[in-house]
Amino acid sequence: MIIGIWHQLIMGFILLSCVHRQVRERLKKDVEKMKLQDPNFSPGLVVLQVGDRDDSNLYISMKLKAAAEIGINATHMRLPKTATEEEVLHKITEVNENSSVHGLIVQLPLDSIHKMDTEKVTNAVAPEKDVDGLTCINAGKLSRGDLGDCFIPCTPNGCMELIRQTGVSVAGKKAVVIGRSKIVGAPMHDLLLWSHATVTTCHSKTVDLAGEVGKADILVVGIGKAEMVKGEWIKKGAVVIDCGINHIPDETKPSGKRVVGDVHYASAKEQAGFITPVPGGVGPMTVAMLMANTVQGAKRFLEGHQPGKWNISLTKLNLQMPVPSDIVISRSCVPKPIDGLAKEVGLLSDEVELFGKTKAKVQLSIIKRLQAQSDGKYVVVTGITPTPLGEGKSTTTIGLVQALGAHMNLNVFACVRQPSQGPTFGIKENIEFNQQISANNLVAAAIDARIFHESTQSDKALYNRLVPLSGGQRKFSPIQINRLKRLGIEKTDPSTLTEEEITRFARLDIDPSAVTWQRVLDTNDRFLRKITIGQAPTEKGYTREAQFDITVASEIMAVLALTSSLVDMRQRLAKMVVATSRGGQPITTEDLGVSGALTVLMKDAIKPNLMQTLEGTPVFVHAGPFANIAHGNSSILADKIALKLVGPEGFVVTEAGFGADIGMEKFFNIKCRYSGLRPHVVVLVATVRALKMHGGGPTVTAGMPLPKEYVEENLELLEKGCSNMKKQIENAQHFGVPVVVAVNAFKTDTVTELDLVCSVAKAAGAFDAVRCSHWAEGGAGAVALGQAVQRASEAPSDFKFLYDLELPIADKIRIIAQKIYGADDIELLPEAQHKVELYTKQGFGNLPICMAKTHLSLSHEADKKGVPTGFIVPIRDIRASVGAGFLFPLVGTMPTIPGLPTRPCFYDIDLDPETEQVNGLF
Repeated sequence: MIIGIWHQLIMGFILLSCVHRQVRERLKKDVEKMKLQDPNFSPGLVVLQVGDRDDSNLYISMKLKAAAEIGINATHMRLPKTATEEEVLHKITEVNENSSVHGLIVQLPLDSIHKMDTEKVTNAVAPEKDVDGLTCINAGKLSRGDLGDCFIPCTPNGCMELIRQTGVSVAGKKAVVIGRSKIVGAPMHDLLLWSHATVTTCHSKTVDLAGEVGKADILVVGIGKAEMVKGEWIKKGAVVIDCGINHIPDETKPSGKRVVGDVHYASAKEQAGFITPVPGGVGPMTVAMLMANTVQGAKRFLEGHQPGKWNISLTKLNLQMPVPSDIVISRSCVPKPIDGLAKEVGLLSDEVELFGKTKAKVQLSIIKRLQAQSDGKYVVVTGITPTPLGEGKSTTTIGLVQALGAHMNLNVFACVRQPSQGPTFGIKENIEFNQQISANNLVAAAIDARIFHESTQSDKALYNRLVPLSGGQRKFSPIQINRLKRLGIEKTDPSTLTEEEITRFARLDIDPSAVTWQRVLDTNDRFLRKITIGQAPTEKGYTREAQFDITVASEIMAVLALTSSLVDMRQRLAKMVVATSRGGQPITTEDLGVSGALTVLMKDAIKPNLMQTLEGTPVFVHAGPFANIAHGNSSILADKIALKLVGPEGFVVTEAGFGADIGMEKFFNIKCRYSGLRPHVVVLVATVRALKMHGGGPTVTAGMPLPKEYVEENLELLEKGCSNMKKQIENAQHFGVPVVVAVNAFKTDTVTELDLVCSVAKAAGAFDAVRCSHWAEGGAGAVALGQAVQRASEAPSDFKFLYDLELPIADKIRIIAQKIYGADDIELLPEAQHKVELYTKQGFGNLPICMAKTHLSLSHEADKKGVPTGFIVPIRDIRASVGAGFLFPLVGTMPTIPGLPTRPCFYDIDLDPETEQVNGLF
């Protein structure tokens, strides 16, 4: 009999060992599969401990060791005994919002000198990370039988695994659970019940406990009383799971005590068919199940956050006829909460910074998370040469994404620019650029301050102020050490510089007449095109001529739009050339010592802004460089993030400013060079009224009624004007990308006119041409366009740039003028010729070209419509945006800050003091 018992026990130990090994190996394979799916992914576990109890430290070390063996990235987060409940809850919130963590354990007991509400603390853990299964939500789901949608507490789960491995079928068996704790007894009862056992829960007050135990085919004990259950109580052949851990005196042990369970093992082993030892039985299985729950949490996370797998809710439009104003339409729709939209498109909670209920910024960390994801299809929307009213590229962009998303059920993102406040009081919508304005004007202030201080101080005095005494010694800042290195001075101790080195370091020797950096303002103001600064007596007569630019013409705005990371932005901001020294050397923001401060000012601006269309599809609104002054495209970062989020079958639709000769040319030759992205389709927006103007129709003025030529059918005028559309189709074809023409229909257009435009466009080489009514019908009015774009995205393409960067500056300008504008040649005026020589000498000759010219004509003269010929493009000046990465020639009399029209929109704008609603917007 003794031999039989020992055989039984040995087999039990072997079973336990096998179970532990099987679970561990299974979990290791699961982790390996997840890593195959995403090489950058690892299951994450955090164990939060308050205090420094020895027993807790032992348990945690076991958990960390098990996690490491499986491949789980486990972190032990320690808080001191002095930690308050508020501090503990704050840490839990941090972990809840950390997307790299899939399991969070709060190690109990909470060993703090302060009073702690354990229930409150454990329930603060996000249910989807509660791998201990202790929150009310997980407990409630377990009690209801929702076992596939919750975490099961680890000890009961381990007990069930051990019971299953004995080969005993639970269904129909009589099970007794002794103990009713939330950690073991209560969830054990639920697990056995939902496994179809007949379950009795007993406790210290149970009458005839021995009698109840004697009925059990399966006995689970977790009451916390040493060896309370005797062997003679146990039914012959029963499965006994002992969850107890108790210490009793034992003089034979070095510690004077030993660990025993709640079951008297020596007597119980003679009755039980299977019994778990203490220690070494349930304990290791508890740890194993904790690991299993963590891996399960990671699996659920991956399944719920598969890139490109969207479950987006859409907003139904309530279409009205006649079509109300834009502001009425906007106010009639209730946008979705932006945090909900973020989740729908695959953004994690810690990747989103909420700004109210309808706007959010997206963290750049998402780029690393999605780097293995394939990009979606890339579409750029451009247009024919527009009228002063604009021809609907922005509305077409939004209409197209609503069609693709809300009506064709495709993943789609719009990526558009932030509109400037400048034209607000002329035509468009408003948004602030405080960070860009502050950064830009900080540079301007630094330039003039440096000129002033160098002009009024000796070398030594200047040096002592640039490197002031602090705590009795002088110390260079990191930016100053960078300047020393660029000067070839390999010293870090300010006291060791020679007089000659002090002079070279301290003096930038800026030529006031060669300052190229301008102050900016986000309001149209023609009277700031030329000003004199420094006229106050305190500036001691150091005056100079200067000017203001519009904010969206600032190089900082261009840097924001063209940067690829925070590191890249810091480097670009540092490379911005702001002036030339009297010796002919370029002066950068790094030389001024201001580049680090600029990065701090722009650190939030770099994050794309998440918003939504009226139909609930996502939009990134980010960066806003003007197209006729700067490069006219939204940010590379927004496009790259969106392309990852939509997945390989999705679409990202971005808009290039003004006509194809302006924004589209810069999109390809500048933005695509720096992004490395290659578009699949060009959408060229055309309107009947604009084409009639290009055919010789009368001038139109914003705010004035349209002449009859534009509201009555006139096929002759329209066909003549289609020459401009054909030229812009040709311009797009220079880059080897399929072109789809979107004819943006107005209510005054006739069917015959619309058909004529489509027919001419196809004959000119467009992949397709379709009429659109999205202005009146939303996405439904652009479905045909969406279908054409989808087909075109699958067509072969042969993308290429227009010119080689290695060509001389003048040759690159000439290629753009001749191939895109249709000019005979260019003329470099004296200042422009000087800049060509200067920038070539300074090493900037290999930068791409960003032409600053009127958007109202293919030529440099705004009143020349259609397709002008026989003209020479005059280049009056060239400026260098070295940080952004381009040279921009100024064509003709192109101003860099617009002026207000006779009747700006501010006449219509006011505030209702009762509702605080803004009136007078479109």
